[in-house]
Amino acid sequence: MDSTPVNWESLDALIIDFVSSENLIEDSVTNSSPSPSSSPSSSSPPSISSSSYHARLIIRRIRNSIESGDIETAIDILRSHAPFVLDDHRILFRLQKQKFIELLRKGTHEDRVAAIGCLRTSVAPCALDAYPEAYEEFKHVLLALIYDENDQSSPVANEWAEKRRYEMAGLMSSVLRASLQAYDPVFSMTLRYLISIHKGFCFHQGISSTVSDLTHRLLLEERDAPATPPESMYEAPPFDEVDIQALAHAVELTRQGAVDSMKFAKGDLFQAFQNELCRMQLDVSVLDELVKEYCIYRGIMDSEMQMVTGPAKRSQAEVGHSLSRDCSSEIDLNISQHSDVENYSNNSMLDGAIINDTEMSSKQGGDIGSEPTSGCEDCSTSWSNQCENTRALHRIRSHMNCESNKRKRWRGRADEIECLSDLSFPKSNSSINPVKDKYEIAIALKELVSRGMAAEAAYEISTMDPNFFTQNPSLLFHLKQVEFLKLVSAGDHNGALKVACSHLGPLAANDQSLLKTLKETLLVLLQPDGHTPGKDLPLNYLANTLQVSVGNKLDIKEPQLMKIIKATLHTHTEWFKLQMCKDRFNNLLKIDSLKEVNTDLISAIKSRSNKDSNTNLSSQVTTTSSSTMTSEDGGSSSLMMMTQTSPREALWEESAILKVMEFLALPRSDAIQLLSQYNGNAETVIQQLFG
Repeated sequence: MDSTPVNWESLDALIIDFVSSENLIEDSVTNSSPSPSSSPSSSSPPSISSSSYHARLIIRRIRNSIESGDIETAIDILRSHAPFVLDDHRILFRLQKQKFIELLRKGTHEDRVAAIGCLRTSVAPCALDAYPEAYEEFKHVLLALIYDENDQSSPVANEWAEKRRYEMAGLMSSVLRASLQAYDPVFSMTLRYLISIHKGFCFHQGISSTVSDLTHRLLLEERDAPATPPESMYEAPPFDEVDIQALAHAVELTRQGAVDSMKFAKGDLFQAFQNELCRMQLDVSVLDELVKEYCIYRGIMDSEMQMVTGPAKRSQAEVGHSLSRDCSSEIDLNISQHSDVENYSNNSMLDGAIINDTEMSSKQGGDIGSEPTSGCEDCSTSWSNQCENTRALHRIRSHMNCESNKRKRWRGRADEIECLSDLSFPKSNSSINPVKDKYEIAIALKELVSRGMAAEAAYEISTMDPNFFTQNPSLLFHLKQVEFLKLVSAGDHNGALKVACSHLGPLAANDQSLLKTLKETLLVLLQPDGHTPGKDLPLNYLANTLQVSVGNKLDIKEPQLMKIIKATLHTHTEWFKLQMCKDRFNNLLKIDSLKEVNTDLISAIKSRSNKDSNTNLSSQVTTTSSSTMTSEDGGSSSLMMMTQTSPREALWEESAILKVMEFLALPRSDAIQLLSQYNGNAETVIQQLFG
């Protein structure tokens, strides 16, 4: 799981959208100018999720009011911002009934009189036409007038239970979210989906997860109550069974639950899917800390505050409602301590370009995809030399001819949890900060490589630690490979051959897995002039691998969010192999872009060269792309691979698969296995199991 390649630039884009949409960062940095390398997309209008922040904030305030028992405030907010919700007497009746209970709960004479007045003027009139059972519920709740709140054996103990608040709050959130189109940012929904699949896969396969502690604290077991479909949808035409089954298995619903969800979404599968995902409850405080740690590590934001650390032992029920009731609890994420980290880069990633890899290539022996060695060895003394680190930072900045820009700063959910403002976060007053410099070095080296300045990055690393590349020879090989390709692109073939003789050849001689990559690199010399792209190489994966490896040597812990993403993406791939089908929600949640990782520079060059010209070079050499691998007898193995990986459901009709899934309430893979036993006959399968 830990070796799963991930397109971290795509995750950066999702994270940036998340922190911007949730208003977790300051709106702007004073006197900051856009980076020259910023892409045009940096000035694009805010996303849909960003524009819905105000609506989500209203929903959270309504939710907090209901969970705290302040029903009157919740109704007032609804009247001001979403009066159409109160037109539904089913919802209005439940709100007024809860208001009656909360008035009684206060226990004073005045509140008891107000509760009786609420019964007369609000609850009773709503009960007449809310829904058929409403009047019976009205008569039943009257018993609360004579049975005490603490009497657990009373017939209205459930009416007194505080869990009714959370059920009501969840229902209101579901209704408002869909009605106002106030869905959570894509990253939040993607994380819910990946973690839920991860948990299901681990349970199904009987394996333990390396990130189970985090995932259980992050994604809670509780879900918001589902929104009730409008009465006009009770007689809705039948939906496509393919959509029903896809929704049911994606978010773990019964078939009837999936049908009801489709009714509420008026037949829109993707809207229903988003509604169901947002019902899953995330611990927002844990999520924010994970995101903050990731942003600091990746150089996305600056931080004036130290991480909130310290043990916080809370049950899942308590942590699920911490947003409204437990603002002061600290979160124990075992996060590495950060001081005032001023992250270095020429372009602010919140305003700058995010470059995504566009190809997925197979992991070969000579690929960059091998994980960097863990920082278990003793660090060289040069890494801990503060003066040398500071000089190295100045040299790296001079390489890129830029000044260090201020980045966005963490703001937090100040509007939602006011008590967080009482927490004090110490700032660093020292002008020399070893922790800050460590982070800046790793981020600056990553930025250097991503700009194609591999030779400069290799020099700076060797200056700080002469033994680094002895322990990471594959990284040095790929850095020198970039230098070689740039020289060839510039027409300096002699310089390129010197790099190959001095570095690439000796490194490949010591590591046979690099020999094939070396041969393919040398073949680039045969490209016609002007057809060897030395610029715009897919260097992000190499840059990210270097950052992790350097971070290990500097004793910088990998963000826990990165571990979660790698583990859950791995199980997502394995899960749909078991299901023998593609994920219909891949593109919606940007999961496909997270998996698009190009670790092979040579295949990227060949791919681009084939698009730009009609040369036949690519057909004369062996490529590393898994889709065009050549077998030993000279024939293409792509057809063989397609045959081997063809899903078995192609043998049976889709209608037969769906029929078995529907009647037996089975996952797709189990339905296909049963059909395989009975030659694809759904009726025979059902008869055998029920006969």
